[in-house]
Amino acid sequence: MSMPQMVTAPLSSDCPLLDQARVVFLLGPVSISVASHDAVGVPSLARAFGCRVAEDRREVVVLVPTRTAESLLRDLAAGAPVAVVFSRPKTHETLQLKAPEARLEPLGPTDRQRMRASGSALAAELIALGYSAAFSHALVAPSREDAVAVAFSPTLLFDQTPGPRAGWRLEPRP
Repeated sequence: MSMPQMVTAPLSSDCPLLDQARVVFLLGPVSISVASHDAVGVPSLARAFGCRVAEDRREVVVLVPTRTAESLLRDLAAGAPVAVVFSRPKTHETLQLKAPEARLEPLGPTDRQRMRASGSALAAELIALGYSAAFSHALVAPSREDAVAVAFSPTLLFDQTPGPRAGWRLEPRP
């Protein structure tokens, strides 16, 4: 796949929505799904493997394999909004982050290692839950493929954990 045009406009956020506990969750053994839409509203979706969070917690970067994300990357490069869901299989704890735009970047120097480690951690958690090793490793196989970094500054955060608070908008914590 050819790389979509990079969006170089700076991203901004009024205040960080992510406290240290939320950052630890995003970096943990989680399944990551990234979604957007095209100009007429047709959705695009891809899995991501790995995440990094800026020291000031204003920017999140997810690592998306390019082979399985052509539509998503095209939509993001065109300036569409982004929604990213992080879900831990063991507990079903789920957070959704949204931003009005994202920026596509080449992988950083440690991102390939981060992708492999994230895929391995997710596979290990699935195996511990009783899923077969073959299934678990196949699910995270794209964590070893060519990828792009998708950077965004979350402006909205939602608790999507199943239960009575699912869908609740979360506010910044000090």
